[in-house]
Amino acid sequence: MAYSVNNPAGKVVQDILNDLPGLMAVAVVDVTSGMSLASHTNVPTINPDTAAAYNTEVVKQKQKAMTALKLQGESIEDILITLSNQIHLLKLTEAGNKFIYLVVSSRDTNLAIAREVLRSHVNGLNN
Repeated sequence: MAYSVNNPAGKVVQDILNDLPGLMAVAVVDVTSGMSLASHTNVPTINPDTAAAYNTEVVKQKQKAMTALKLQGESIEDILITLSNQIHLLKLTEAGNKFIYLVVSSRDTNLAIAREVLRSHVNGLNN
């Protein structure tokens, strides 16, 4: 476990684990640095801290694309990446400065439930 429930990011990770115990991995990520603020994995082959850095680039590139397209009044709510057997979901805070990175099995997890769990916990990062 790479988190402490004594900080907001650690509490969010723990709360998500409580709601989705079968998740594969989860991390709370700072968009500016790409650093994981808290993370947990149930699958040894998935390193959420490494994935955090790469997924930060996905977020930053989408933000740049939105600027280039002059999409006024729009903000990223989440980014969904579907793989053959996994769902990767990035849920951004309202300010867009942090996101929750979640990996679940596409066979074992309902996408709507995963999205709702992240939506219900992302506000805990608005500190």
